[in-house]
Amino acid sequence: MPIKHPNLNLSRLTDALPAWTGDVSPDDLYDICQQVRDGGGRLVALWGSDPRLQGSGCDTLPTESADCGSRALAPPLASEGSAPPCRGRCFFLHVTLMNETGLVCLNVPLPSEHPNYPDISRIFPAANRMQRAAYDLLGIYAHDGHDHRKWLRHGAWHSGSFPLRKDFDAAASRTQDADDYPFVQVEGQGVHEIPVGPVHAGIIEPGHFRFSIIGERVLRLEERLGYVHKGIEKRFESMSLQQGAKLAGRVSGDSTVAYAWAYAMAAESVAKVTPPGRALWLRALLLERERIANHLGDLGYLGNDVALSFGFAQFWILKEQVLRNNAALFGHRYLMDKIVPGGVTVNLSLEGKSLIEQECDMLEQQVSILRGIYDEHAGVQDRFIATGRVEPALAAQLGLCGLAGRASAQAWDARVQFACAPYDKLDVQMATYRNGDVAARAIVRFDELFESLRLQRDILVNLIHEDEAPALLEKLPPNGFGIGMVEGWRGEVLVAIHTDAMGNLTRVHPHDPSWQNWPLLEHAVIDNIVPDFPLINKSFNLSYTGQDL
Repeated sequence: MPIKHPNLNLSRLTDALPAWTGDVSPDDLYDICQQVRDGGGRLVALWGSDPRLQGSGCDTLPTESADCGSRALAPPLASEGSAPPCRGRCFFLHVTLMNETGLVCLNVPLPSEHPNYPDISRIFPAANRMQRAAYDLLGIYAHDGHDHRKWLRHGAWHSGSFPLRKDFDAAASRTQDADDYPFVQVEGQGVHEIPVGPVHAGIIEPGHFRFSIIGERVLRLEERLGYVHKGIEKRFESMSLQQGAKLAGRVSGDSTVAYAWAYAMAAESVAKVTPPGRALWLRALLLERERIANHLGDLGYLGNDVALSFGFAQFWILKEQVLRNNAALFGHRYLMDKIVPGGVTVNLSLEGKSLIEQECDMLEQQVSILRGIYDEHAGVQDRFIATGRVEPALAAQLGLCGLAGRASAQAWDARVQFACAPYDKLDVQMATYRNGDVAARAIVRFDELFESLRLQRDILVNLIHEDEAPALLEKLPPNGFGIGMVEGWRGEVLVAIHTDAMGNLTRVHPHDPSWQNWPLLEHAVIDNIVPDFPLINKSFNLSYTGQDL
């Protein structure tokens, strides 16, 4: 078992990942999180759910549950087809933790009248914004937290109303109140503020960045996101399993394969099914192609941000070729809707294999040349080296993950530590670096790009023909819970699925690694000059829509 605690009983969630779940009292949550942190583990995701009425036989929403929050807890939630007694009468907080053994999803029952729980952002600082979002959407409250400012609520609904509650009334919740947000003020002689966004000069997603500066040196950056909150999690509640798969693939369009696979894995966890081998190999092929395309694009953008337009043009020529091959082989440039619960909707012919092999050879040759140009270009290296640095100790403390984490010596890659099929047969070589600056994040991208080319070749060798067609999932069992996690190109993408007493989607939570990494950008720019912010920001290239939901 990955965690041992006298008041925690865990049950295995899925065979695809080393993942467990169990119910804990709010009183035990802090101690368990501290134990995981002390052992080198970290927070993956935090969200809330409202299963009130589900399986309770009630006709009205309760006001309080004597059972919720007590130490006499229901057994862990699994897919046995019946809801534990507490469910249906209280809210739940869900906290997914990770250590070297695997994932653990803690389910914390909270009373319906005052759904409070202990703040865990003192242990995992990345929890701060997740807790604030959980309050904005569901009204569950980290009672001893230090920051209770709104996060996702931008004047779209009033402060006493919570969209993810089952009794939410959208019409009655509208508000015309001014959208005031209390930014932290930096004072002192010579300090100025520069507000940037949410509307930017380029055609990019909206986000507000408040710089406090002296001259050109950045003293502090404070972000405000949430401008593209779309109500994705609420939309899932009215969708079928198949419709939900399409929506999951559009949470963050540049990571559509990762989200679609994580959603499918979560659904397959609930249904306790395993997709055919060929479908799994095809999923891995699509995921590595998504990684390659995004790394090519980002390496081009990094060149553009230091006035090397040649690099921008060359890398985007290569990316465009990959996207065109995607369209020719799989029917979509960005590979949307190709992974579904139970399998895939695409196949690959012998001619298609040959085309990908030729593409791999071409990319390997061209990217090797371009890497040499980047490495030897004095102007590029002057701008890259020591810019936007995140020290390994700070990265570990704040939970930096994904490729940005690996560039700051955080050796976590789900394809390596928790290799789901077929990665358990591929021996992925993790790319890590210690310097934590723009140069390190570029190096990790180059290394991962070459590794993905190698993986594609290995996948093609193992992609054998199977006569058996995959049995796609049509419906999930009742009162189920499942999670899926995939190492996307930014980092771990997690999707959790809860079903109700009829087997319908009652709660789906998609989690982007940008939740963990946006706060690190605020630290990475300190003591850098303002003109270097676009370069530092692009070296992380985080998702706005993925965390705005």
